[in-house]
This record gives sequence, structure tokens and C-alpha cells, in this order.
Amino acid sequence: MVMLEQGTLSAAALVRALTLQTRHDALLGSIVQAHDLADEAAVMHALATQHGTTVLDPARHPLDPRLIDTLGPTRWLQMRCLPWQRAGGMTLLACADPATFHRHRAEIVSVLGPVSLVMAPLSTLHSAIADNRRAALRLWAETCVAEPESCRRWGSTRFSLFLGGGLLAVLIGAAIAPLLVFSLCLAVVLMALFAGTALKIAAAIARFHMPRPAALPTDPVVRRRQRPRKPVVSLMVPLYREPAIAARLVRRLQALTYPRELLDVMIVVEEDDRVTRDALAKAQLPRWMRVIPVPESQLKTKPRALNYALNFALGEIVGVYDAEDAPAHDQLHRVVEAFAAGGPDLACVQGVLDYYNPGTNWLARCFTIEYAAWFRVILPGMERLGLAVPLGGTTLFFRRDALERLGGWDAHNVTEDADLGIRLARYGYRTTLIDSVTLEEANCRLWPWVKQRSRWLKGYAMTYAVHMRRPALLWQQLGWWRFIGFQILFLGTLIQFLLAPILWSFWLMLFGLGHPLAAALPLAGAIALATLFLCAEVANLTVNIVALSGRRHRWLRPWALTLHLYFPLAAVAAWKGLWEMVVSPYYWDKTTHGLHDSTLQPALSAT
Repeated sequence: MVMLEQGTLSAAALVRALTLQTRHDALLGSIVQAHDLADEAAVMHALATQHGTTVLDPARHPLDPRLIDTLGPTRWLQMRCLPWQRAGGMTLLACADPATFHRHRAEIVSVLGPVSLVMAPLSTLHSAIADNRRAALRLWAETCVAEPESCRRWGSTRFSLFLGGGLLAVLIGAAIAPLLVFSLCLAVVLMALFAGTALKIAAAIARFHMPRPAALPTDPVVRRRQRPRKPVVSLMVPLYREPAIAARLVRRLQALTYPRELLDVMIVVEEDDRVTRDALAKAQLPRWMRVIPVPESQLKTKPRALNYALNFALGEIVGVYDAEDAPAHDQLHRVVEAFAAGGPDLACVQGVLDYYNPGTNWLARCFTIEYAAWFRVILPGMERLGLAVPLGGTTLFFRRDALERLGGWDAHNVTEDADLGIRLARYGYRTTLIDSVTLEEANCRLWPWVKQRSRWLKGYAMTYAVHMRRPALLWQQLGWWRFIGFQILFLGTLIQFLLAPILWSFWLMLFGLGHPLAAALPLAGAIALATLFLCAEVANLTVNIVALSGRRHRWLRPWALTLHLYFPLAAVAAWKGLWEMVVSPYYWDKTTHGLHDSTLQPALSAT
């Protein structure tokens, strides 16, 4: 062992590193760095000696930035190499991983001609590319999704005219024939309510009585040749103006039991967010964590930051966490197992999101009930029904190659997770859910809750509009079953929240105050209406009660009866989101995290 001969690694450390290598099939250099057995400089010098070369000295050999454009910054980042300088007919090629160089040698030589290899730390290569091609990488992060599939060409003026014309038509109609207009609006919202209730019932039944869709089989020849191994997992954690949570975030990620040498944690921050970057600098990050500054831009959205950071990821699997997340310690093992068993069409694994602060107040309790129903019953049921699964924004894991084929996230969509879930389905990929839980903080203040929900519903509306640009193509790609499910989930949800006041008007009858339709509605119609309302209430209550069957949630069951007072807030949020689609379609209403961390430890103990 070169490092042993050079005196940069002790015999005991070498034995430990070799033992870990037999377990995890990782590079020895990655192991010794991840476990603080040696530093990066020592590893570089050992690799240089092993391959008969030297370590790059940027002071003696300044970078020629024009060489980056031979294959482009993203490709050089993928190969962990960078043409540094040309002298005569030879190109000095800086490389952090000789194995990667040899895999891509033919491609590199075809572009550069003869090369002379020198070793360079990966951080040096990343910094060189980020500093010299920041504009190109920034543009890629904002436009990597194909334009027809992105909302970046959203026409606010056109939408304003459409929305204004529609509202004007309704107002004129209401002035001429108020009963007719009310009846038509009622019919629309009742269809949405019926379809949504049917989907919820079907998903609940499927969740407990149907198997998951079968995975496409892996080629048996490939399966026999594959060595059982754990892949490198890159985790991206975007932060924005959250200095107080930085140290706590590091502690939570350190609790993950996945091998450190196979873990690549990227804390993604905006370049101009000095307060968060300063807090991270004081947090003493371990060597398997690094900070990725995202170049400044007018567009400051989570998906843009994720796209930029994706270029610098090292893993075959890429995961996303939020700043306040506390994932189960063994979660990454579960994710890797799911991908290994899932077949080549499995592109995404979604974990269960839950809240650690339901005891804070009534709003937090309702939020926890809602998420329990969504992640423990509805989404697993939709997966079993073979429907397209709208993703949650965190505890998401992707096959990197599939994610890159789709162009990453739509940087302009404020509900980028749901949009990506539909795009995965359109291109024939599957999403599966695992029951590994990530605890996060419930947004339990009234106006911040409304702002967060308005962003989600605005994103739902924009996602629906984008994917319905070519309905025939969407039908062809999804198939009729998933196309209908898409309509019910996105359009039906928006209709129910926007037209909810029409349904609320029937509460007047219960209080003996009459109703505009009371005289015009026949007895059979009134019975049908009451039956639909009753079925919807029973379905909602049943799903919520079933979702709260775990020991951490049973105490919340009586609070499920109060959701009647909770969901009207979403109607307010829906109208706010509709207005923002006109005046600020890309505005990201930031949610503040870390306000109730004192409740986290008891929640972890109860999990």
C-alpha cells in the first residue's frame, strides 16, 4: 500500500480501511477520507505515485478555461476530469479518479488528442468549473427541462385574459340567470367531489388489498454478472436563509447509518446567502458533507438549486431532504434495497413524511392527520392502482440516469415535485413508496400555512396547465387510466377548493336558513345530494382513522372530526394561488423551519 510506505496511513488504519472495503466495495481513497484516516492531499499523492504521475500545481500550471468547452462543463463533471492546459500537441488532464478516466479514455482522446494525466482533488476540479463556467451552469439549471414540458414560458397575460373573461362571463350569467349559473357551478364541483371521493375509496381499498405493480425484470445475464454492492448515494439538502438550523441538520444527517464512504451529502445554498453559509462554516462539516453555492440569479427556487447541485453529485442514486428533516437512521439502506428489487423501470423511491410536532396546536394536529392519510393510505393506494404518483418535496430518491434523461426539475415550477412525478410516468418510469419515515416540522401558524398551501395549489394549477398543453400526447403517454387519474387528482382538487363555498352553502339548510335551490331541487335530487355528501364524509373520516392506526397517531383520532374547520383554509389558499398565477407565477413563498425542534427528540423516541 503506497500510503503505508509514504507514512501517511498507519498499519492499523490500513487494516480497518481494507476491512471496510471488503464489506462495501468502495474506493480505498474514499474510505480513508470518509473515516478521517487520511486527508485528501495524502490520497492524491498516493494515487499520483501509483499511476506514475504527479499532483497538479495550479500555481505552476494555470487553467486554460477554453478547454472546458471541448466537452462542456457538465460532461467533464460527470467524468471527474478536466483538461487543464495544452502544451504543444499534448493536453495536461487533471483527474480526481483514474478509474473514471480509463473508462472514458477513448472519448477524451478523441476530443483532446494525446493527454498527460495529473492528479487533482475533486474539489479543485469542481471549483475550477464552477468559477469559470458559472453562467453556463446557471443557465442549464434554469432551462434543463425541455421547453414544452416546462412552465417557464407561462403566459401570465394570456392567462389573465382567460381568467378575467371567464369570471366576467360567470358574473354576467349570474346577473341574467343566477339559478342556472349556480346550478352549473354546483354540477361541476359535485362531479369533482364524486370523482375525488371515488379515487380516495379506490386508493384505500387498493392500499390494503392489492399488490404493487410488477417491476420490469432485469436482464438475467446482467443480474448474474452484477456484484452485490451498495451504490454511492448523493443527498441534496437545499437551505435558504436558515442559519439557525444548520448545526442541527448536520447532527441529523450524521445519524444515518449508511456507510460514510458511500455517502455524498451536498448542502445547497444560494451564493448570496451569507448568513447560512457562515453558519455552515462554523458547523464543522465531516468530510463526506460539502457546501454547494448556487450562482446568484433573479430566479431563486428550490428546483433551480437542485438542478445546479445535480451537476456536482457523485452518486448513482440522488436523494432530496428538506432542511428540518429527521430521517429514519436506516432509511438509505431501505432505499437502496427498494431500487435493487425494483427493476429498471423504477426511477423514484418516495418515503413517508410525518410530523414531529402535532402537539403544538390544532393546526399542527390537522396537518399531521392530513399527511398521515396522504402518505400512508392515498399515495400507496395510487401506486397499487397503477396511477401516476405526485411526489412529495422531500425524502425522494432517484436513479440518477433516469433523472438526467428527464432534464431534472422544472426550475420555474413552485410544485416541482408533483410535476416531476407526472413526467416520470409520462416517460414510462415507476415510483414506489416505502414505509421508512422522515419526521419534519408541521407548519402550524395560520398565515404561513395559507402561504405554503397557496404555493402548492398554484404549482398544481401550473403543472396541470403545462401537461395539458397537448392532451392527446398526454393520453398517449399515460394511457387512459392514468390520464383520468391525473384529471381527478389535479383538476378535481383545484375545482373542489376553488368552488368550495358552493358546497358550504348547503350548511344553511341544516340551520333552517333555506337555500337558493331548495324550491327547485326535486326530492330525488335532494336525496342524491345528501347521499353524496354523506359518502364523502364517511370516506374521508374512514381514511383518516385508518391512517392514524399507528401508536404515535392514535391519540389524534378525535381531532379528525375537526377537519371541517381546517380545509376551508385551503380554499383561501387556492384563491390566493390563482391570483399569484397572474401577478407572480414563479414567486416562492418560503416556509420558515426549525421553530419547534424541541419536540423532535420525543417524537424520534416514539417512532
